[in-house]
Amino acid sequence: MLGNPAHGGACVARYEGRVVFVRHGVPGERVFARVTEDRGGSFCFADVVDVLEASPDRVDPVCPISGPEGAGCCDLSHMTVEAQRRFTGAVVAEQLRRLGGVEREVEVEEVPGGASNGTLWRTRVRLAVDVVGNPGYRRYRSNEVVPELACPQIDPRAYIGLADRVWQPGAELQVVLDADGERHVVEIAPPVLSGGARRQGRRGAAARRAAASAPRPEKVVEGSGRVVERVGDREWRLSATGFWQAHRGAAGLYSKVVGEWAQASEGATAWDLYGGVGVFAATLAGQVGPRGRVVSVESSRMAVDDGAEALADLEQVSFRHGRVERVIADLPAPEVVVLDPPRAGAGREVVEAVAEAGPRRVVHVGCDPASFGRDVGLYRDHGFELADVRAFAAFPSTHHVECIALFTR
Repeated sequence: MLGNPAHGGACVARYEGRVVFVRHGVPGERVFARVTEDRGGSFCFADVVDVLEASPDRVDPVCPISGPEGAGCCDLSHMTVEAQRRFTGAVVAEQLRRLGGVEREVEVEEVPGGASNGTLWRTRVRLAVDVVGNPGYRRYRSNEVVPELACPQIDPRAYIGLADRVWQPGAELQVVLDADGERHVVEIAPPVLSGGARRQGRRGAAARRAAASAPRPEKVVEGSGRVVERVGDREWRLSATGFWQAHRGAAGLYSKVVGEWAQASEGATAWDLYGGVGVFAATLAGQVGPRGRVVSVESSRMAVDDGAEALADLEQVSFRHGRVERVIADLPAPEVVVLDPPRAGAGREVVEAVAEAGPRRVVHVGCDPASFGRDVGLYRDHGFELADVRAFAAFPSTHHVECIALFTR
């Protein structure tokens, strides 16, 4: 019998005294599951291979390439959209309780812009290329490629013609359908692997991740490579390989929430940490006005340049290039701080620095429930109250969820 949802998209089950994290099931189902990873100890991992008693929340998967032994994309596509939101909401609530010390029910809200069945929401996708040059999606926790371009997260026209040519083995393809409907395709050269990256185990995996995240040569194959995106009346032009929210409705929705919660005063100073191309900085600029100041800090030089160009008319906005933890001590005292850190979260050093700066309000965006819950606990340790929290189904058909928290003190 499958029990409660677990962080990462699995259900918790128990067998012969051990915990089994079972993927591709629905809470309450009775299933046969095959163990996929077992390193001994108190738990192991498994995939559903047969459903004995199905939940009423189970549906035919909307993604034809996910599922056991399939691609790692749509791991909740076998549930109704409503069940997916209950699943991810339960995970967020558990992480808030366990790591943040907060008891709170969490309702995951819809993000407008996709289809009602949890498809066609994505604006950009990063495809892998296998050893013979075929593009596709990686299998779950694997570098092996499923060379089928059928994941329904993005409009099928994103895939047109990609399987008809041979790409550089080991490369990646960034495909974007921008706000004007133009398709951009960029081929990113394979990572250069050191001797350490060829090792097995955690050190080898860490070296491979570092190589994959390092700058690599890019070749624009289709489109200009400069995508157009908009929030409200403002337009950004950014690199196709630069960061923008994947869900077509996310940037506008998050900006609205940030604006409602930040409440920066006219003439005040606000920080936009991990600011990307300045989407939240634009919102804050409208609140502080010409006499105020918004400082956006971002580690990507490309994003800083794109953001400075897009917000060139807002003299109250300035961009700082650098890692947040290295720059934050030199910033002017803020009234309001907005943070949108990567999946690992802000962490102890940054939260402590924010607390020492003395803002009256902090708006924190997180895309991983565990790191988000940990950061909530860190803010509370520094005297902040969790005034509000919202969660959004920004990645339909997957276990991923976006959270936004408001802290006051």
